[in-house]
Amino acid sequence: MLKKKHYLLFLIFALLLCGFFLLDLISGQVSIPLNEVFKIIFGQETTKSTWEYIIINYRLPKAITAVLVGMGLSVSGLLMQTLFRNPLAGPYVLGLSSGSSLGVAFVILSAGILPSFLNEFILSPYGIVLASCLGSFLVVLAILVVAQRLRNTMSLLIVGLMFGSFAGAVVNVMSYFSSAEQLQKFTFWSMGNLGNLPWSSIGILGLAVSVGLLLSLLSIKSLDALLLGENYAKSVGMNFKKVRFIIIIATSILAGSITAFAGPIAFIGLAVPHISKLIFQTSNHKILFFSTVLIGGILMLFCDIISQMPYLNTMLPINAITSIIGAPVVIWLLMGKKNLQ
Repeated sequence: MLKKKHYLLFLIFALLLCGFFLLDLISGQVSIPLNEVFKIIFGQETTKSTWEYIIINYRLPKAITAVLVGMGLSVSGLLMQTLFRNPLAGPYVLGLSSGSSLGVAFVILSAGILPSFLNEFILSPYGIVLASCLGSFLVVLAILVVAQRLRNTMSLLIVGLMFGSFAGAVVNVMSYFSSAEQLQKFTFWSMGNLGNLPWSSIGILGLAVSVGLLLSLLSIKSLDALLLGENYAKSVGMNFKKVRFIIIIATSILAGSITAFAGPIAFIGLAVPHISKLIFQTSNHKILFFSTVLIGGILMLFCDIISQMPYLNTMLPINAITSIIGAPVVIWLLMGKKNLQ
């Protein structure tokens, strides 16, 4: 049951999300007044045409991407932590990130040995996105095949980690034989990037995240049952294999699409579900789902704002910021392990 304090917290976080979204639009090397931002958003004439170009073509897409990434990774982290009953599980625990990295590494690090007419396409943003999607899809396919044979969910977790280790090893071998320029391109991708996405790509990402969130929302009752273990869930009539399949698919859609378009973003999916539990003091997934969505969007916007502080001459990698903020949270959670659920 929702309590009055939960409604109040939801209202506060909804307002914070709107506030950080607007703050993200006015932050950056070029200072743009808030009233001008509103004019641009609502299609009114603005003082400077360059401001309109910056907001419409760069800052607004980046802010929307930050919200989608924060929401998607946070919810997928919540799904994995509940499914595996492991407080340190994250959205990439099944090896999705490693599969995406392997796909991207293949097109970037092996571009020199491919025909020249293919290089132009595969090294384009769409080629890298396609490679990332294909890599994560193959890992998901393998995980689903294995899941049909494994009854124990913890064994599935180990299999996911092994897939990740295998993919990481292959990437290391490819890196060893690659040129400095190829390694630099791959490193930049692995740092994550919320910007430079055209509106068409944001539309695809938004659709994928929406589908993933919808599947997660439909699994809320099952997630509550899973808190007490697989045997309890089965005893109340839950089709465990079906629910596990839906959860894996939802996580794959969320984490896979986000990694494809924004790169591997660390710590958000791991830290936000715990932050949500600590603030709302509940294990009810109906509350945790919406609180995680809001807090994930806020935290990602906050990280994006920090990465483009006005006094900096360049943009900091978003992965560096999320790690700087997320790592202390994870360490604190480890120090207080008894409080983890």
